[in-house]
Amino acid sequence: MTDKYICVLDDTELIPELCGFNDRNLKAIEDRLGVPVFCRGNELLLESQDKDKQEIFSRVIGRMKEYAQNGVSPDPDMISTLFTEENPTVDCSINIPGSSRRVFPRNKNQMKLVELFNTKDLVFAVGPAGTGKTYLAVAKALSEIMQKKYRKLIITRPVVEAGESLGFLPGDLAQKISPYLRPLYDAMESLLSFDSVSKLEEAGVIEIAPLAYMRGRSLSDCYIILDEAQNTTKEQMKMFLTRIGERSRAIVTGDVTQIDLPNKKVSGLVEAMGILKDIDDIGFLEFSPGDIVRNRLVKKIIDAYEKIR
Repeated sequence: MTDKYICVLDDTELIPELCGFNDRNLKAIEDRLGVPVFCRGNELLLESQDKDKQEIFSRVIGRMKEYAQNGVSPDPDMISTLFTEENPTVDCSINIPGSSRRVFPRNKNQMKLVELFNTKDLVFAVGPAGTGKTYLAVAKALSEIMQKKYRKLIITRPVVEAGESLGFLPGDLAQKISPYLRPLYDAMESLLSFDSVSKLEEAGVIEIAPLAYMRGRSLSDCYIILDEAQNTTKEQMKMFLTRIGERSRAIVTGDVTQIDLPNKKVSGLVEAMGILKDIDDIGFLEFSPGDIVRNRLVKKIIDAYEKIR
């Protein structure tokens, strides 16, 4: 009896797409299944007699073929999604018109978060650094904006001074607050080109501003992201939530283990999660250190800090 399970590919043009550059896709499957996977001619082979692994291998390869035939190149992120998806008939990826990338959730909680984006008007995504909260929120918002489902994308975060006062930093106000907003630009520019982001800003389709700029406004027909929400005061959080206007959706992200508010003030994020938890139109998802996808080292660092709490 052979110790190999074989998937035969009728369309040989798909082989480079399925294998990936330097066989990186096959290596990603190997890492997941814990057994060798390789290509031979028009065959993809799994070295295992385990029926469960063979079934998973066949399903994943089949789904990769479907994406490749539809013009989406498989990559390790897609493979992570295919291993965790519970309903293979549902496409939980995020497609951004004008971008060469399609964003795939990389674990079950990320998949749940994308589902909440699709079904709830207000979503709270809370968890440690590296779990993909902000990245997925920005990807979903850009997808909606580029499909012209909303008039405008507004991304905001509180400016909490740490170490140096803004008054002592060089430059005008825009230059002083730029470092606080840079991570949001980084997320957008990893999904769209720098020129595309700049043009959307110039046209007023994308607005990135400190939370203080939101006071007194009514944000209608907008997709809104509040990032670093753990550093909002109770008053700021209430102010933000009451800015949400007609036909708008909002995503709130934060990490309650990294509250930088002075004088031990109560975080507006912590209070809001307690007050709003029973409202049906609001979705909540809490990530754990086990959901960290940024880098394996980040997970180890978070775990080490958790042990001394």
